[in-house]
Amino acid sequence: MKRYLVLIFAALMAMSMQAEKKEKVQETDSLGRKIKKGWNFGALPSVAFDADLGFQGGALANIYYYGDGSQYPEYIHSIYAEAAYTTKNYGIFRVNYDSKYLIPKHRLTLDATYQPDAMCDFYGYNGYQSVYDQDFHKWKKDQSKMGDVTQYQSRAFYKYKRDIFRFAADMEGTIWKNIKWNAGVGVLGYMIDECDIDMLNGKKEYDPNIPLADQKAMNDQVEGLYEKYEKWGLINPNEAKGGWHPYLRAGVTYDSRDQRTCPTKGIYADAFFTYTAAFNAKYGQQAAAGYNHLQFNFNFRHYVPVYRDRVTFAYRLGTQNNVAGKSPFYMNTYLNTLFIQRVMYEGLGGANSLRGIMRNRILANGFAYANVELRAKVAKFDIGRQHFYIGLAPFFDLGLITQPYDLDFEAVKAAYAVDKDPLKRGLGDYFVLDEEGNLDNSLVYMPHMSTGVGLKVAMNENFVLSVDWAMALDKQDNAKWANFYIKMGYLF
Repeated sequence: MKRYLVLIFAALMAMSMQAEKKEKVQETDSLGRKIKKGWNFGALPSVAFDADLGFQGGALANIYYYGDGSQYPEYIHSIYAEAAYTTKNYGIFRVNYDSKYLIPKHRLTLDATYQPDAMCDFYGYNGYQSVYDQDFHKWKKDQSKMGDVTQYQSRAFYKYKRDIFRFAADMEGTIWKNIKWNAGVGVLGYMIDECDIDMLNGKKEYDPNIPLADQKAMNDQVEGLYEKYEKWGLINPNEAKGGWHPYLRAGVTYDSRDQRTCPTKGIYADAFFTYTAAFNAKYGQQAAAGYNHLQFNFNFRHYVPVYRDRVTFAYRLGTQNNVAGKSPFYMNTYLNTLFIQRVMYEGLGGANSLRGIMRNRILANGFAYANVELRAKVAKFDIGRQHFYIGLAPFFDLGLITQPYDLDFEAVKAAYAVDKDPLKRGLGDYFVLDEEGNLDNSLVYMPHMSTGVGLKVAMNENFVLSVDWAMALDKQDNAKWANFYIKMGYLF
């Protein structure tokens, strides 16, 4: 079967190349730029920084095919490959294909990605209903606490191990003018486990800055929150280790933006459904029928010119909700999208959704979010034939829960009563409780907010280097005030 698919793909590519215009084209375009033809290859270091993931180092490469150049600067085929790793043990291994010519008048993208994550963030369910205590995973060199293991538990307390495999194919066609239809098929594979502290520590067994009495507390002898959720029944056995999930996706988009990379006016909106099934909810076992689910996504982006092309007011509104069925906890950290453009689409919290708020801080069945930016080009200049601008973009991000987890807290209390954890604390250290010791639901729907400012350096309106600083407005979302993100492009 694979051989036939390869042959079909090769045949389509050959047909698209033969369908190119044969007439001779001019050597330069209307702007005086040299027209590119044939195959073009470019490679760059893959360097970035993320407050949650650390420094990123690796390499990326782009291969473009322009044919005879008649459609330049549009490419006929694009192949993108990237391999990188971060200082916090997060990996990126990705190959992506994009073309509007392989199948005439239809855009096709293919994506294959592997993302190992040795310390994926996990802060519990329902946002503010789950308590975040930085002392659980951040050691403070306070001599008055020497020998006290009741606060610090493990640097991986709010972490679990997560490896993701993603294979996706997406297609787009025109319905009428700016309205397009979209369809996609793919599979997501999750491998979930507790963190391997020994691997993270390497050969180092002891930290001289931490008393020997605390060495057991800093290693895998202390459970993380993920393991506690397993023990308390909040993570079911058939979802605890991950699974394979094929999906089908379909929706519509409206796009009136003046450009894709740095729009200054126009609207982009999409609405789509994603049906996801399960091969197996736990490796080696049959899937539970309840993990088949249907989700609905809606996104709206609006770019309003304030002063010529110099100042733009931009905002994004979005939501993702379960329509039917039940999704495993780890898939609620994934933000669905019609086209695979980024390497990862995490849920609420982090560089791609709520800057300054910890990655995956908001974990629920459904959520909504908003991002507001004022984008100003403060300086424009040319270097040779290249056009540059430097911009500033103050922003405000907001996220909230629309569909919380329905927790059986009586079962949690019963499981906790027989917990043999030697560092046992009260449930109030993990959940917000009312005066009667039950879950307090008053904070579930409270918004999570952050603010900051971005510095943008752009070349030819397409290549944009973005440096964002952000801080959460509530310490339960992130106690750090200095959260930086260095990446390519605008958030939306």
